[in-house]
Formats: sequence, structure tokens, C-alpha cells
Amino acid sequence: QVQLVESGGGLVQPGGSLRLSCAASGFTFSSYGMSWVRQAPGKGLEWVSSITSGGKNTAYADSVKGRFTISKDNAKNTLYLQMNSLKPEDTAVYYCAKGWGNRNPEGQGTQVTVSS
Repeated sequence: QVQLVESGGGLVQPGGSLRLSCAASGFTFSSYGMSWVRQAPGKGLEWVSSITSGGKNTAYADSVKGRFTISKDNAKNTLYLQMNSLKPEDTAVYYCAKGWGNRNPEGQGTQVTVSS
């Protein structure tokens, strides 16, 4: 079955950086686009970014454009999200999801807290 395990979250000061990882198994990772979604405290799920199966095309929410970079390593079955210039409003649980534009998380998520 599909397994997605997110990691790399933590506490970071505003302006800092983090790199999230999502280890995938149970499906042919190289054949699927992937997405990141997040859920801030007390709010609904928000789509963050998507990438095509081969990694050539990406898309970002306006709120993270220019600060976040999505990538995938098909040899390692791993999805990444490099997050720079973090803001307090980026505080959320971050999830990866199988498929381009998929807003339904399937893993346990990783907590990102941006605070001084």
C-alpha cells in the first residue's frame, strides 16, 4: 500500500530555512507527480506546491512562490520541499500527497513552527 513518511520539520526563527523530506513506498514513485499541502492551527488544508513525475514542471501557491522549492529524487523515492525566508504564517503541519494537485494528505505530517 502507499506509504508516505514526512520528516525534517522543527522550530526555526523567522527568516530561517528548513528542508522537508517525504519518503515514498508502495507505488512507482517515478511515475507520479507529487504535492505538498499544509494545515495551520485552526485552519483547513492548504495546497502548497506540486511537481510532475519527472520533476520538470512545478507549481506553487502564491503565498510561498519565490521562497519554497519542490523537488523529487526518483532514484531515492523521495520528495523534498526547500523552505527559505520562513515567516510565522508558514507555521503548520506539512504533508506530502501522491499526485499533481492532490490536496489529500496520506502521511502523518511533519510540524514546522516559525517563531522567535
